[in-house]
Amino acid sequence: MESPLSVNLEKVSHIFNNAVYLLLIVFFLLGNFVSFYFHFLTVTAFMLVLINVYYLYIQKQHALLSNFGLLAQIRYMVESIGPEFRQYLFMSDTEEKPFNRIERSEIYRKAKNVDSSAAFGSQLSFGPNEIKLRHSMYPVHKEDLKPFSVRFGEERNISNLHIIKKPIMISAMSYGALGSKTVRALARGARKAGITMNTGEGGYPKYHLMENCDLVFQMGTAKFGVRKENAVLDEEKLSELAAKDQIKMIEIKMSQGAKPGKGGLLPKEKITKEISELRGVPMGQDVVSPPFHTECTSAAETVKFIRRVQEIAGLPVGIKMCLGRPDEFSELVHQMKTQDNYPDYIVIDGAEGGTGAAPKPFMDDVGVPLYAALPIVQKILTEEGVRDKLKLLSSGKLINAGRQFVAMSLGADSIYTARGFMLAIGCIQALQCNTNTCPVGITTQDKKLQHGLDIEEKSDRVVNYINNLWHDHEEMLASLGKKSHSQLDRNNLYIPAQF
Repeated sequence: MESPLSVNLEKVSHIFNNAVYLLLIVFFLLGNFVSFYFHFLTVTAFMLVLINVYYLYIQKQHALLSNFGLLAQIRYMVESIGPEFRQYLFMSDTEEKPFNRIERSEIYRKAKNVDSSAAFGSQLSFGPNEIKLRHSMYPVHKEDLKPFSVRFGEERNISNLHIIKKPIMISAMSYGALGSKTVRALARGARKAGITMNTGEGGYPKYHLMENCDLVFQMGTAKFGVRKENAVLDEEKLSELAAKDQIKMIEIKMSQGAKPGKGGLLPKEKITKEISELRGVPMGQDVVSPPFHTECTSAAETVKFIRRVQEIAGLPVGIKMCLGRPDEFSELVHQMKTQDNYPDYIVIDGAEGGTGAAPKPFMDDVGVPLYAALPIVQKILTEEGVRDKLKLLSSGKLINAGRQFVAMSLGADSIYTARGFMLAIGCIQALQCNTNTCPVGITTQDKKLQHGLDIEEKSDRVVNYINNLWHDHEEMLASLGKKSHSQLDRNNLYIPAQF
C-alpha cells in the first residue's frame, strides 16, 4: 500500500522540467512587452534550460540525472551536505567516528586552556568490553611524583642520547599530508612545550627544521629525502641529515596502522612543485610508496638494515610497525638476538591509527588494534629476555590521558599522537584530508584555505594541549598510587575476560 506521504517522482520531475521551459517563455514575453529588466530572469531561466537539457539528453554518467534532470540534482546537493547536517544537527555527542563530539570537545578545551571538566556523569559506555584504570585506596601526593624521563640510545651506550621529559610526542605527519603552516605551527608548539616531533616520511623536512624543535626523521619505504633511484638508501644524504642539530633520532617506518602492508599515499591533488622537488617525485600523479623497504626482505635482512642505519646516523634508531602476525615479530626478535643488534625503540601503531590517505579496505580490515597488539609485543619481548634492550612506544587514537595510561600500562614507555595535535590546532574532523579541501587549512596545500591558520596562535594551542595533558597525567598517576610512569603495568587495568 502506498504511503500518503509518498511522492511520484516521475510526475513531479515532469511538471518541474516543463515549468522551467514555461518560465523561459514567460520571462521572455515579459521582458519584451512589460519591462526590459525581466530579461535578467530570462537569462537565468535560459541557463537552467541548458543545464536541464545537458542532464537529460547529453550526459550519460548519472542515471538519475538522465531520468529526472534538474530535480535529481537536488538529491546530489542534499547528499553532499548530509555529513554536516548529521554531525551538527542529528548525531548525539557519542555517535561520530573516529572521534565523537565529547572526545573532540575535550581536546578543543584543553588547547584553548578552558576548563574541560564535566558534570552529572559520563556519557560514555560502561559495557562489558570497556577497559578501565584501577585507582588506589591510597593515592600519593603530587609533590612526591618523580620527573618523567626516557633516554633513547642508552641501551647501546651511544653518545648522542635523546632524552624526553614528557611522555607525549607528535606523531608522524609529513609536509604534503599537512600544509606548510600546519607543520610550522606544530613544530613551533613542540619547541615551546619542550617535546619531540616526528617529521613523517615526506622527504627533506624543510618546514619542520624552520622552527628549531627536536625532531625524529622518519624514513618511509620510499626513503624520500634520503633515496637513490628505486627507493634505495643514499647513505650520504642520510649522514648529512642526521648531522643537523635538530634531528635527534631516525625512525624506519616498516608499516603504519591505517594501511599496514601498503606503502604511503599522497594524492596528486596535494603535490605542489615544492613537494615534488623535496620528495623527488613527478607532479600530476599519485605518489604511492613501496609496501616494504627493498633492503628488508626477511627478518635477518631487516636487522642488518637497522644496524646499517645506526652506523650511518650515529643517533638512536627505531622502527615503526603495525603488528600483523606474532610469529613474524617473534622471528624478528630472534634475529635481533642472533645478530646481537636491537633498534633503540619500537613503535607499535594500532590498526585504528590515522592517515592522510589510505585504501578503505586497509583502513577498515587490516592490522591488529593497539590494545590487543601491545600485550603480544610486550610478552614476546619479555619472554625472549630482550625487553630491557629497547624502548617501546605506541600510537593509535591516543588523544587523551586515559587512553595514554592504558597504553603505558600495557607496556609502552611513551606515546605518539597525531590526531590529538590536529584537533588541538582546529581540526573539525571534516574527513577531507585526502582531497586537498580541508576547510580549516590543516591538511591542504591550497593557500586560500591555509589563510585562516595563524602559526603563532596555533602553536600556543599546542602548548596548552600539552600542559593540560601533563596536568591530567600527574592527577591520574597520583590517583593510581604510582610515583612514576615507569611503575605503570597491567595490574593498573580492569580488563574484561573476553579482551
